[in-house]
Amino acid sequence: MAEVYEILDLAKEYGFSKVVEMAVSSVQLNPEVRAMCATNKCKMYDTNWACPPGCGTLAECEAKVAKYKHGILIQTTGELEDSFDFEGMEEIKEKHDLNLKNFVEKLYSLEIDMMPLGDGCCQICKDCTYPDGECRFPKKAFSSMEAFGILVSDFCKSNQVEYYYGPNTLTYVGCVLFN
Repeated sequence: MAEVYEILDLAKEYGFSKVVEMAVSSVQLNPEVRAMCATNKCKMYDTNWACPPGCGTLAECEAKVAKYKHGILIQTTGELEDSFDFEGMEEIKEKHDLNLKNFVEKLYSLEIDMMPLGDGCCQICKDCTYPDGECRFPKKAFSSMEAFGILVSDFCKSNQVEYYYGPNTLTYVGCVLFN
């Protein structure tokens, strides 16, 4: 079993803007957030194992969260040229996603019992096996915080972490729950 400070120190090596210990009890699953997924604005609802309904009901997600004793919240914040800097937005997202992927792979190599939650949907496979076959990479695929019903701004606030860092900034948030 890894100590919380060891996981925090390791996360800091992966280039996140902020890494803090979080309370697992701060993970509040909100049916209204999950209902936003069902509107399918992102076009991913009911298309893969990491998004609703493939990731499970809120009760099933709550049971998954309850298995863990510790957690860390991670953020990647970047600056944008202006509010229309879509290229900058994509660069910040790619940086966050790559850092999270590499960090999670390192934790798996250390055999840490964990569940990561990121932003956006799983994109490991070009074509997901959902719903006809099992996930090809159940250890590598992970859900977004929103898929679990987490309102990210409230989650940050409950962990005394800023979510908005001023004009022309963008922040991506993830967390890793572990034992």
